[in-house]
Amino acid sequence: MDYFKASHKTSIISSIIYIDTQTNNKTNQYHSHRTYLLNMCVQQEGGMHTTESMTRALITDESRTGKAMGPVQLGFVAGVILRERLPAFERMLWRACRGNVFLRQAMIEDPLEDPSNGDKVYKSVFIIFFQGDQLKTRVKKICEGFRATLYPCPEAPTDRREMAMGVMTRIEDLHTVLGQTQDHRHRVLVAAAKNLKNWFVKVRKIKAIYHTLNLFNLDVTQKCLIAECWVPLLDFETIQIALRRGTERSGSSVPPILNRMETFENPPTYNRTNKFTHAFQALINAYGVASYREMNPAPYTIITFPFLFAVMFGDLGHGTIMALFGLWMVLKEKPLAAKKSDNEIWNIFFGGRYIIFLMGVFSMYTGFVYNDIFSKSLNVFGSAWSINYNTSTVMTNKALQLDPKGLDYAQTPYPFGLDPVWQVAPLNKIIFQNAYKMKISIIFGVIHMLFGVFVGLFNHRYFKNKMAIYCEFIPQVIFLVFLFFYMTLLMFIKWVKYSASSTDPAFSAGCAPSILITFINMVLFKAPDENNGVCSPYMFAGQAGLQKFLVVVALLCVPWMLLAKPIMIMRGRKEAAHQPIAPYSNENGDADGLNQHNNAAGGTQAGQQTAQQQGGAGGHGHDQEEMSEIFIHQGIHTIEYVLGSVSHTASYLRLWALSLAHAQLAEVLWNMVLQNGLKQDGWIGGIALWVVFAFWAVLTVGILVLMEGLSAFLHTLRLHWVEFQSKFYAGLGYAFQPFSFEVILDSSSSSSED
Repeated sequence: MDYFKASHKTSIISSIIYIDTQTNNKTNQYHSHRTYLLNMCVQQEGGMHTTESMTRALITDESRTGKAMGPVQLGFVAGVILRERLPAFERMLWRACRGNVFLRQAMIEDPLEDPSNGDKVYKSVFIIFFQGDQLKTRVKKICEGFRATLYPCPEAPTDRREMAMGVMTRIEDLHTVLGQTQDHRHRVLVAAAKNLKNWFVKVRKIKAIYHTLNLFNLDVTQKCLIAECWVPLLDFETIQIALRRGTERSGSSVPPILNRMETFENPPTYNRTNKFTHAFQALINAYGVASYREMNPAPYTIITFPFLFAVMFGDLGHGTIMALFGLWMVLKEKPLAAKKSDNEIWNIFFGGRYIIFLMGVFSMYTGFVYNDIFSKSLNVFGSAWSINYNTSTVMTNKALQLDPKGLDYAQTPYPFGLDPVWQVAPLNKIIFQNAYKMKISIIFGVIHMLFGVFVGLFNHRYFKNKMAIYCEFIPQVIFLVFLFFYMTLLMFIKWVKYSASSTDPAFSAGCAPSILITFINMVLFKAPDENNGVCSPYMFAGQAGLQKFLVVVALLCVPWMLLAKPIMIMRGRKEAAHQPIAPYSNENGDADGLNQHNNAAGGTQAGQQTAQQQGGAGGHGHDQEEMSEIFIHQGIHTIEYVLGSVSHTASYLRLWALSLAHAQLAEVLWNMVLQNGLKQDGWIGGIALWVVFAFWAVLTVGILVLMEGLSAFLHTLRLHWVEFQSKFYAGLGYAFQPFSFEVILDSSSSSSED
């Protein structure tokens, strides 16, 4: 026992030096573990005072027999193990070796990275003392079973110190190498980041080219690529020039071949637009893409859309705000487009910048006509009305009347727009504006619908659909003109013939008949009530007979639209059935002979079939339809047009309603908000006006410009989609999608941002 203590003067240093490399390198962790073990295995002078129970198990059988015993040599192994496995590892060593081992362990405080999966793990370093090769083998097998990593550790203190110094040197070298590698990687990534955007663009272009080339087919010789595609006729020569340029740049000796093919497929629709017309075309395409060669309503919408909007939004001040906002986006177009904002609302505003600008300009025009700027008037040319009352009469009476046939009116109208005196006539201003705006709404609506019907005539003429002209266009125009356009003519007659200054009592202001009552009596064939006085219920001689004639002819147009087209189709089929089959010797097998044969039969099915293939709005192919289906289809169209003419005319009254609501909201904001600030005096009034004006400006922009503007925009969009385009526009086509790098890059950037 004493010899054992004297021979093994070993001390385990409790202080452990841990060097954290903070890398993922296996070699670095290996050196760290060895540093631990070397610090634990350093031998120092001085004994380790062990108890008799600790050393009793290490005494060999020879000591028990009392025989002479040589120097006892203790072996050891050192390594690291996962911290959660350490308790089971220690118990297994104790049981398997029957307590004939000595284990000393210390925890590594900082987590280490597992090289296999990159997870952070906590480990402990250990050293095991034993005696004999048998225990050594057993200990190593247990370490292997618990997946402990063993590291070599010299027995001599000098060797351990040298090894520790070598490990420290290698760790420092690794730190130096890792630092230089990180700096080099940073420089390389910074240089690559400068070209990353260009690389993305090139890769997307290459992918788009390869995707398009995959749509090509190989010819029989496997040496040429063949493709079929749609090409705009105006760009045919441009594409040929581009192909020749590509051949020259690539150095190819085989020139490309571009041939025009005849096809029975329905071509796509391509409307060439620029940055100004693109937004208006987008409004039309939202309803439906035009059929091939169908009349495109976008050019007319450029004028009619902002004008109808301005009728509802007519205010010089609000229109100026909207026009300035649109003008700012137009002038700052390039820098604003380069920002690529992710705000969807802003992108909608910016995409419609030209629409907003035109709506603002037209609203300024209608604001001049209404003589309305923030619910006030501009007296630019001087009012034609004058007040002939004295001051006391004006101050003591809240309601006074100005006689238009006396000296109060100069008998000359205001040069442009409404007279500003109507803004100071609160009792009958709304009555006058209601009558005025209601009539102009009906006038604009009827003209707009008539224009849509006449646009449909160009579709019928282009597709050579004479049946649609005779059976649909003519009765539609007669029905609309004889009823509703006649009503608008009565409005102009009433404005011209009746006035307060008329010398004839029959045409004075009090004798003017109601247009609405006159129209209702006209449709019901009801005679108006005769007045006993000088006033007549008719505006001109022969009006009663003319009205009856117009109504009768309009009613006859209903069966005309309902039955004429199906009857003509049925007659054409019967004549074609009795027509003898003519010899057909067209060697090329084209469709010209077939079309001539059908035309000779007296039918127009070929033209209708062509209209159907081209997607024309005016014609439908009926060769494969049953006659009952044709009658039902034509009945639906007739009912839709007749009832739609009434409902669509009434629908244009929204122009009057929204214009009146907009003017009243502006007046309420002025009287309830800003007027309170203007009534204050002194420096307190200046501060109050500043606060009140800010509040009034926020409400004006937020409610009257944004909300009312959005409401008027939606109502205008409905008038174009339903009331105008339904008269001629089918919208059953599909858009032409050319190969464009710009479109591909924009879609890729938007998808990557999402």
